[in-house]
Amino acid sequence: MSRPMYLGPILAIALAAASAACGGGSTQSEAPATPPAPLVNPVDPATAGAIAGRVAFEGTAPKPAPIRMDSDPNCQAGGATDQTILLGQGGALQNVFVYVKDGLGDLRFPIPSTPVVLDQKGCLYTPRVLGAQVGQTVEVLNSDPTLHNIHAIPAANREFNTGQPIQGMRHTHVFSTREVMVPFKCDVHGWMRAYIGVLDHPFFAVTGEDGHFELTGLPAGTYTVEAWHESLGSQTLTITIGEKETKSDVAFSFKAA
Repeated sequence: MSRPMYLGPILAIALAAASAACGGGSTQSEAPATPPAPLVNPVDPATAGAIAGRVAFEGTAPKPAPIRMDSDPNCQAGGATDQTILLGQGGALQNVFVYVKDGLGDLRFPIPSTPVVLDQKGCLYTPRVLGAQVGQTVEVLNSDPTLHNIHAIPAANREFNTGQPIQGMRHTHVFSTREVMVPFKCDVHGWMRAYIGVLDHPFFAVTGEDGHFELTGLPAGTYTVEAWHESLGSQTLTITIGEKETKSDVAFSFKAA
């Protein structure tokens, strides 16, 4: 009886991953030492402001192409489509990373103690786009009963590539420097993509189905705010807010190339 063709490369990677992670159900990569972060937020919440708005897509979006997952019977049975451009009602654009690119000066902010979680579920990364602070723990979880191989390909941070052959395994990583964005892929399932924006402050958001974003707790000042999309590029706006002021009508609009 012949062995299914997909098992060959998967078994090979699984053996290598298992030998690297034989110590248990999780793996961890060490980050270079960084200066200690402050314990207290330097922004007075009584005077803080906010920037909020919406990201939209103009024109007709390309029809999402189906994803063929039949190479691995442990993935979704069918119906999955490409997630590069996801639109909500009224052209709302999902999975846009919106963040303060410039304007905070030399302010330093506490590092959250709660990990950011990137899941692998149904042979897709969930969420596809997310953000984390420098020094914050990023936890990559395998919720699937199949092998995944987490391959982060940063330009400024350290690259890592590790296998998770067992359902429930977790890999933790701490990024040491700011970088927008860090791409992730799975070397076993070529359609899997994710992106993490790593910042030295907490002022970032990812748009959902309604295209909305909100950056709260900002000190008064003038900021460069950038909206980044994986295939449509990036746009910037200069926005000034005063003490306790909220600018809620900020709008970004993208078009297909």
